[in-house]
Amino acid sequence: MTSPTLRFSVIGINHNHIVGQVNLLLRAGAEFVAFYAPEADLAATFAATYPQARQARSAQEILDDSSIQLVVSAGIPADRAPLGIEVMRHGKDYMVDKPGITSLDQLAEVRRVQAETGRIYSICFSERLEVPAAVKAGELVKAGAIGRVVQTLGMGPHRTNLPSRPAWFFQRARYGGILTDIASHQMDQFLFFTGSTQAEVVASQVANYKHPQHPELEDFGDALLRGDGGTGYVRVDWYTPDGLPTWGDGRLTILGTEGYIELRKYVDIAGRPGGNHLFLVDQKGVHYIDCANVELPYGQQLIHDVLHRTETAIPQAHVFLATELALKAEAGAARLGGLS
Repeated sequence: MTSPTLRFSVIGINHNHIVGQVNLLLRAGAEFVAFYAPEADLAATFAATYPQARQARSAQEILDDSSIQLVVSAGIPADRAPLGIEVMRHGKDYMVDKPGITSLDQLAEVRRVQAETGRIYSICFSERLEVPAAVKAGELVKAGAIGRVVQTLGMGPHRTNLPSRPAWFFQRARYGGILTDIASHQMDQFLFFTGSTQAEVVASQVANYKHPQHPELEDFGDALLRGDGGTGYVRVDWYTPDGLPTWGDGRLTILGTEGYIELRKYVDIAGRPGGNHLFLVDQKGVHYIDCANVELPYGQQLIHDVLHRTETAIPQAHVFLATELALKAEAGAARLGGLS
C-alpha cells in the first residue's frame, strides 16, 4: 500500500507532536524533504533530529515546490487553518496536529477551500490513530466483540509543565480553549467508535479552577454528546499530578450491548507496567490484551490516499465533524471557576 516516492515537508514546529507526525510518515516510507520554522531555537533542535531535511528559507519556498505532495504542521494552533488553506490552494495535501482548526469561521473557510480544491485536510488525532490499544479496540468493535456500541466515555487528563510552556499556551485566542484543543481527541473517538455520522453537543462547560495567575487558561472541560450511532461523555483537564509516571492517565470506555472495552492508554495505575492496556469484558469473562505490538496503519493509509486520491486513513467528513463538535462545545460552554 505504501510508496517511498511520497515527498513531504514541514511548516511550523511549535508543538512537540510534530515529532510523532514526522515519524509516522517516515515509518511508512515517505521522504522528508524540507522544513521551515521561524523560531531559531526550535529549528536548531529539529534540524539536529532530522538531518535529512533541508531548512527552507521561508514557508513560501515549500509551498512553491511542486515536488512536495504533503505538508505537515504543528504550528501555533490558531495559525494551523490559515496555513492549511494556503497548502490546499497550492495543490498540496495537509496533515496537521490537533486542534487543526480553532474557530467556527476557520472551519467554514477550510471546508470551502477543501471542497474547491479536492485536497486532503487530515488532522492527526494521535490518541486514536497512533495509540496501539485504540487501534486494537477499533478492530474488536468492528468484529462485534461487544455488540452494538451505545456510548463512549473518554477522559483526557494532562500535566501542565507550566515552566516549559510558551506564551501562546496561555492565550485562549491562540490555543482555542480546552475543548477545542484536548477534547478534539475525544470527539474523534466518540464518532469513530459509535459510528456516528451526525452528532450534536447536548451540554458543555469549561473552568479555570487551579490557575488564576493565567486567567485565559481553561484547565477543566467536559461535554455531553449525542450522535446517530450513540452517545458520549468527554472530560479533559490539566490536573495530572507530578506523582504519575507519565503525562496523563488517558482512558476510554466503550460500552456495547454485549460487553465493554476499557483502554488504559498510557499507564495502568497500581497495575501492569507500560501502556497500551486493553480490557475486554464480554459474556464469557474478563480478558486482558497487551496491545504494545499492534500495527499502526494511519501513516501507510495517508500516503496511499495522497498518491491514489482515496480516503482510507480518515474520512474528510469525519475530520470536519469531530472538529465541529469540539468547536461548538467550546463556543457554547458554560464558563465556571473564574472564567468570564
